[in-house]
Amino acid sequence: MRNRLLLIITLLALLVGAVTLALDLRGRGPLWNALWSITGEEAPIAQLRGAVEWLGNLTRPQPRLAADVPVDHADVTPYGINTFLQQEVEVAKRERILQMIADAGFGMIRQQFPWEDIEIHGRGDFTDRRNDLNGDGQPDTISAWDKYDNIVELADRYGILIQARLDNPPAWTHADPAIGSFAPPDDVQDYVNYAVAVAERYRGRIHYYQIWNEPNIYPEWGEQAVDPQAYTDLLCRTYRALKAVDPSIVVISAPLSPTVSLDSRNLNDFIFLQRMYDAGAGACFDVMAVQGYGFYSGPTDRRMRTLTLNFARHLYVRDLMVANGDAAKSIWISEAAWNAQPEDPSVVTSQYGSFGIVTEEEAARYMPLGYQRALEEWPWIGNIAYWFFKRAADYERSQAFYYFRMVEPDFTPLPIYDSMKHYITTQPPALYPGVHQAEDWAVRLPSSAVRVAAEGAEFGLAVETTSLRFDYVGTGFSLRLREPGAAGWETRLYAENPTATRISTEILNLPAGTRVDSITVFDRTAQNRFPWMAAVAVALGLTAFVLIDALRRRTR
Repeated sequence: MRNRLLLIITLLALLVGAVTLALDLRGRGPLWNALWSITGEEAPIAQLRGAVEWLGNLTRPQPRLAADVPVDHADVTPYGINTFLQQEVEVAKRERILQMIADAGFGMIRQQFPWEDIEIHGRGDFTDRRNDLNGDGQPDTISAWDKYDNIVELADRYGILIQARLDNPPAWTHADPAIGSFAPPDDVQDYVNYAVAVAERYRGRIHYYQIWNEPNIYPEWGEQAVDPQAYTDLLCRTYRALKAVDPSIVVISAPLSPTVSLDSRNLNDFIFLQRMYDAGAGACFDVMAVQGYGFYSGPTDRRMRTLTLNFARHLYVRDLMVANGDAAKSIWISEAAWNAQPEDPSVVTSQYGSFGIVTEEEAARYMPLGYQRALEEWPWIGNIAYWFFKRAADYERSQAFYYFRMVEPDFTPLPIYDSMKHYITTQPPALYPGVHQAEDWAVRLPSSAVRVAAEGAEFGLAVETTSLRFDYVGTGFSLRLREPGAAGWETRLYAENPTATRISTEILNLPAGTRVDSITVFDRTAQNRFPWMAAVAVALGLTAFVLIDALRRRTR
């Protein structure tokens, strides 16, 4: 009778537990939120499966991130967006795009400068003779630069930086058209010359240049096998030429497409990157680029497997960079988004489901969370460019990629636009744990502050200033600075709190001529709590021992 009662009680307890679990997951309670925070999954069953997969992280070596080292070019605004301004015929539409982008708080655009639209008809020919503009039946000649001059001028007007993407060769660069329109030119020097022409024309106005796009997948390298060594040669030759135009130009590697494929046309991004390093690519770029698509899970997915495509996949790229001595270089995410395509294969007939499928509400919710995770956890990340603002028309509605758009062709904003605008314009900048350069976008400097060459600075430059203001989130921070007359650089601890919190700070009245190199924010919450946690654990252990011993004595 007693055993039966115990069995009934046990079954009832299990039933109550199962019902409670089901209600929590269905109602998005604390357990649902805990599982969401590690799996990025919305559906309860997917969360439970994802939690098991997340535990698998414990069985595999995790990426080496070197999160506490100084990183160059991570000081730029994180808020970027991809644009196709060259597709807009009307100048007024280009301006409206940039106005909406600026209103939403984005500070950088990743804008293609297609080679085929600039050096159209032949080597050294920068005229456009493709259109009859006056209707007389004869092609009219205009400068191919006009459109791009306008784009650069408008970006300047709205205070938006440009990351120029250089790719898409013209037909004349291929003797055999069968090689494909996206293939690199027969003579790599033609590409180098085109990149130099763009850099010389916009010297001092465009500082960031990206060399090619996704060379590890089809069709971005043409109708041929991808070739890490050939891409590295193109990258290195262009790097040296651009630095000769202006040493301050920042050269960004082509983003590698995330893929697990191992065939000749599509090569795994990690293998492709290591072969680039083996060919000497480490000396030929300032910033590493990656793609940051969320695919089939949300931005909080912490499952780390090399065969899993998720928002955090770039951690393995960071691991490769650390292993190859590039820990001091930043990563920029060239394209980031979730695909809100219709769940209807009769509408989306090209690549249906290939990028994952989310609702427009989910896409609008995920992207701000993605930016915030990057800010809080990944100090080596610089700019993150949303993919993409809009297309000029809707003729690509049957293609899955079209549904990454933020705004309709007629300028109707989608939920993602309003979501990002609210996030950026209401999110005060802050520094999170990691090493940040003094000129970081989140640091407020006086108008008198100047960036100067400084011997012994982490990257050869420092900010000469008498004050700086910033918010930070951590238990404390330190400054690496050098005051006039000092023998060398010193690291000065300015604050420390028991737990990580957001604090606004001002460093005032520094001696004139003081040079500030970097700000290191740290989070020592765990270390600060350890003595108390250890004391509690010891107390609980002693209490349990006493109780067990007392029960044993009573039993005797």
